Amino acid sequence: MKKRFTKVRLGEGLEEGRTDWKRVQTLSDDDIARAIDEDPDTFELDPAWLDTAVIVRPARPKEKISARFDKDVLDWFKSQGEGYQSRMNAVLRAYYEAQTRRNPSAR
Repeated sequence: MKKRFTKVRLGEGLEEGRTDWKRVQTLSDDDIARAIDEDPDTFELDPAWLDTAVIVRPARPKEKISARFDKDVLDWFKSQGEGYQSRMNAVLRAYYEAQTRRNPSAR
């Protein structure tokens, strides 16, 4: 199943839908805590969860290229399983973002 992302500007769409915003604004902290406790879909987040958390970003347009990598590097990424090209892209993106934060003119 393909996931779809919808762009919404901050504040847009709040007047639509079925949420009773006036009632929500009158809830006390105790009311909210009680509602959370009674919600079967709510769970306590185990701090260890962060050790395996992955940031998933919406796909950006890709460009097909031919590239050469050191065999051991490529073999290691491939050994990690399906999606190795996306992981390689994520490593390159992290490097790119770190460099452009330091030197915005490098974009």
